Amino acid sequence: MLESSSLWLGRCAVLAGLAAVACTVAEPQPASLPAPAVSQAPATPARDESALAEEAKAMLAQAETDVQRARARRALWLKAWEDLVAARRAVASSDNAAAIALARDASDLAQLGLEQLAYPAVK
Repeated sequence: MLESSSLWLGRCAVLAGLAAVACTVAEPQPASLPAPAVSQAPATPARDESALAEEAKAMLAQAETDVQRARARRALWLKAWEDLVAARRAVASSDNAAAIALARDASDLAQLGLEQLAYPAVK
């Protein structure tokens, strides 16, 4: 019993010593880096609104096709349908960025619904 107590005390002393050393070690200071040159060109070029509208319509058409395919095979998820309806509304209100994102989500979810058919219904 005496030997295990001394081992325990020895381990506690070592841990306390490590903690004391860790507290006294100074953190390394990062080297000063030269300031990056500021360029006058914009980081991302502005997209043409008509091109964005065309992309939104194309994505909506693709989502319509994917949702119809999933619906025909009875693999349509409710969230895919909701995203498709929201994408239609976004195109109608000229919110092209939201329309693209919603149409992409609807298409992806419809594809996942079709992929789900490959799995058994129950184990």
